[in-house]
This record gives sequence, structure tokens and C-alpha cells, in this order.
Amino acid sequence: MCEYKLVILGAGGMGKSALTVQFVQGIFLEKHDPSIEDSYRKQDTEDVPMILVGNKCDLEDEQVVGKEQGQNSAKQWCNCAFLESSAKSKININEIFYDLVRQINRKTPVEKKKPKKKSCLLL
Repeated sequence: MCEYKLVILGAGGMGKSALTVQFVQGIFLEKHDPSIEDSYRKQDTEDVPMILVGNKCDLEDEQVVGKEQGQNSAKQWCNCAFLESSAKSKININEIFYDLVRQINRKTPVEKKKPKKKSCLLL
């Protein structure tokens, strides 16, 4: 089994931890202690596996960014896919992480182990 390291970025209170916990543990935490937030700036984002996620799609009445706007932003900012999700309602949780893993595998294919050569030596 391969191990992947992912970075989940976003503003506070957007559900980054909720998405991750739902994917890894299959549970939704109603209450969560916000983690310490750091800002990062990436100088070169060309060809970095990426997906833009609009979380909390189950809260339609409170929606700030629509699906079409999300798709347009994804194309404009990083030419990546856009998915709406909900950690609470389990919408597109697996799809987000599976898509990222597929992108990583396309960029850096897992090297298949070569079978060891067997030999026989007669004296």
C-alpha cells in the first residue's frame, strides 16, 4: 500500500479538518478545536496536483459561492477540477481524495518492482 502526503489549504472554519476526518475515520465531528493556522506561499504551482473544493454544499441557504462560480475559479486560478462537498453529509469525500491520488500517480507513477532474476549454477 502506498502512502501519500497531502496538504489541505483554506480559510479557518471552512471544513478542512472535517473533510479529512470524514475520509480517514468515516465520522463527522460537530465540534472541532481550530488548529493553528499558518500562511504559506508557493512560488511555483505549475503541474502541482490540485483540486478546488467548495465544502458545506449541504448548507444551500448559506452558500456564498455557486457551483458555476467555483468551476470558473478552478479553471482560472489553477486549471484544476472543482467539486462541491459536504463532510457532514458525506458528499464527494472519497472522490476528492481519490482524484488527488490519481493526479499524483499520473505525475509520478509508482515504480513496479522488477522480479529478481533466478539463476542456477552447476559445478
